[in-house]
Amino acid sequence: MTTTVDSLAVLLGRAAESADLPVREEVLTHTREAYAALYESPQVLPTTTLHALAALVARHQRGDGLAAHHAALADPAVLEDALPFEPKLRAIIEHVELVTVSPGLVTRDDQLALQVAGVTADEIVLISQVVAYESYLLRALHGLTVLGGERPARYDGAVRETVAHGRAHTAETHTYLGSEIPQHFTREVLAWEPWVPAIEVDELTAEQAESFAAKATTNSEYFRLLARVPAVLKARSALDNAVFLGQDGLPRGERELAAAVTSKVNGCVYCASVHARKAEFQTRRADAIDRLLAVQLERDADDVALGTDPLAEGQDERWTAVIRFAARLSELTPTATPDDIVALRAVGLESDEISDVVFSTAFFAWANRLMLSLGEPAVPGSRVEA
Repeated sequence: MTTTVDSLAVLLGRAAESADLPVREEVLTHTREAYAALYESPQVLPTTTLHALAALVARHQRGDGLAAHHAALADPAVLEDALPFEPKLRAIIEHVELVTVSPGLVTRDDQLALQVAGVTADEIVLISQVVAYESYLLRALHGLTVLGGERPARYDGAVRETVAHGRAHTAETHTYLGSEIPQHFTREVLAWEPWVPAIEVDELTAEQAESFAAKATTNSEYFRLLARVPAVLKARSALDNAVFLGQDGLPRGERELAAAVTSKVNGCVYCASVHARKAEFQTRRADAIDRLLAVQLERDADDVALGTDPLAEGQDERWTAVIRFAARLSELTPTATPDDIVALRAVGLESDEISDVVFSTAFFAWANRLMLSLGEPAVPGSRVEA
């Protein structure tokens, strides 16, 4: 049996690797590099504040072991029941909780509120990375724990409602730059427009440019924006390649399927379009992927899916098991259990392949929260010039 605490020790390199955790070595390496970049390297916010924000992320997603880990290293004042009076810290905490719980409800106005409170562009990217990385780590831990035959313990303390509780999705049809906003999930190519300024190409340092060289050119606004926290981006870029391009294990088309499923659960139209397209390219199963994209999930007042099993309706036996597991692992409070592992094994997946589903899903808990909190999707070539 493998507990969440055991899994955390392995993921962060604080215990010998266990044969019970069939994780790619390069995935472990880059997971640890991202943790070190966030919490063991100088940042624009204090380390104890970052641990406190991470604890809040884990609490809202009911990750007991991860919440306890960060709370032990945190500034206790940030974890008090009452929000702080100081405007900047209050705004940061409210935004962290919003992106954690309701990433699909984040708007440009939420980013403007941070800026009004005195939060800099570098700090905005950093706090989005904390939320996104912890969302990744929590799902990696949950998936590995159920793969080891255990059910993760849940944090049962009280959590606040977010500032977006009860907020309706925006009715806007155009981005603030004037492009059409896609209204449906699709495999069509989409664009993405940032709400936070990216670093200009001629202002990138060598470290910043190198942080995403493995993923994109300097033409990418998205990566030039994330390069505001270069050490985290470098580890994340390497982790992305390790998860999705690693040899053997789960077929790449099904890793991309898990990414598309996660994006559906989180409401990320842009990420779903990219990875549904990649899944179709790898599998040539356009009808099955379009069926997934067409599912409408019922959501609560926080935009949290009230159940994700409908995503697997109409799929064959293998894809039903993969989609259900990825979707349950993607939920705000993951609901995947050892029974899901039994179902995956019943359709032929080995432990290393299940681990690939876990990390493909977990990585997009990270990716979706970055895309949804820092900008918005757009229809290419549709911008209306003022």
